[in-house]
Amino acid sequence: MPHRPQLSRERPTRDSGWVSPAPTPITASSALVGNSLVSNVALHHFNGRIDSLSETREPPQFGLLVPGFIDLQVNGIGDIDVATATPDKLSKLGSILATHGVTAWCPTLVTRPLVEYPDAIARIDAARDEAVGPTILGVHLEGPYLGSHHGAHQDVVDGPVELGWIAEHSRSIAIVTLGPERLGAMDAITQLEEMHLVAALGHTAADYETTMEAIERGARLFTHLGNASGSLHQRAPGAIGAVLDDERVFASVIADGVHLHDAVLRMFWRLCGSERVVLVSDAVSPSGATIDPIDGAPRLADGSLAGTQLTMDAAVRHAIAVGISPLDALRAATANPAAVMRLTDRGVLAPGAHADLVALDDDYRVEAVWIGGHRQLLHDQG
Repeated sequence: MPHRPQLSRERPTRDSGWVSPAPTPITASSALVGNSLVSNVALHHFNGRIDSLSETREPPQFGLLVPGFIDLQVNGIGDIDVATATPDKLSKLGSILATHGVTAWCPTLVTRPLVEYPDAIARIDAARDEAVGPTILGVHLEGPYLGSHHGAHQDVVDGPVELGWIAEHSRSIAIVTLGPERLGAMDAITQLEEMHLVAALGHTAADYETTMEAIERGARLFTHLGNASGSLHQRAPGAIGAVLDDERVFASVIADGVHLHDAVLRMFWRLCGSERVVLVSDAVSPSGATIDPIDGAPRLADGSLAGTQLTMDAAVRHAIAVGISPLDALRAATANPAAVMRLTDRGVLAPGAHADLVALDDDYRVEAVWIGGHRQLLHDQG
């Protein structure tokens, strides 16, 4: 049985140095604290951070209180494409994400010619500096140095991975997804690890041994495991087998019922364990002429999958609906992506953590969202 956290029964006395009153506590019939659900919780916050959690006998305002969701892979939503959006449009995209429980995210740039990256990165940096809505954790570069399984990606760069190009943009980058079979990829993974950025593997046909070497070098994440990941064979386990076999690497998954068969989703979860699975939306703007949503998932003209129209709250609900425990599904949207990013003050309900919170109803639908303790106006609910 998981350890049940003990909550204080009384509000701690504040130091006389505080000059403004604390906001009214947020109360819930249950809250996700650590790996347990705790009943009758009052969450106290101050100056954007969680101050304390205590037991309360007051009637609860909300049902289930959980940390804010963290989405590490968002390419766009509706008519907003991360690659071309202005800072104002990125702020609007953030507001839509908040409606679905996301309080921190990584704008994701799919593969494009190298000359197009600087302008897109500059716009994301400008939106990040404005600090409105969900926190932008940094850019997720899904490319341009992908492996052999390009999937829907166009303009994949030929030749070796350029370490200087990555270093040039390192202040804006959070995650780089690359193919470990690429020339120079291993050195790039080492460099990213030294810069405390996330080296992610994906869109690859690498074999088991190459993938294991990449993990040994410091790769922390495998991007959308099972999609553009090569195949798993009994005598050639490939990249998928390496990820399932090595506990040092996280695996993001797309839980939309299209990208992975539900049985495969359950198997991945069982083999990776509850601490390594990360839910991502991989949401895209389907407005491009080459993308046509079929059965709820955007596809290219040849039928290839090209991202999703998934939201993080829907991903949580889908995982639960197909047999993943609610605690594990919620962890995959909160604590696990925070761990990928080495963030100790997000993805948890604990004193000192950001007061980024989501209230869910009995069906795991979003009732309310707070970012830095400020309740958000929710719209475009769907």
